[in-house]
Amino acid sequence: MPPKLPTHPKHPERICWGCQNYCGADSLSCGNGSERTPHPVELFGEDWLEWELGAGDKEDGSGQKP
Repeated sequence: MPPKLPTHPKHPERICWGCQNYCGADSLSCGNGSERTPHPVELFGEDWLEWELGAGDKEDGSGQKP
């Protein structure tokens, strides 16, 4: 089981978040491409977790979730 993803790491740019290894950005060992995988906070902002958790709550008007 992979370790839990920290919600607001201090320096997310220093780590590759692509797999459970969480390698340093300058020493990718998994071979998963040549670039590091960014943390969701880098892509979606500080409220990324609220956005992610709220995504399943929206309905499309037909009474069913999308």
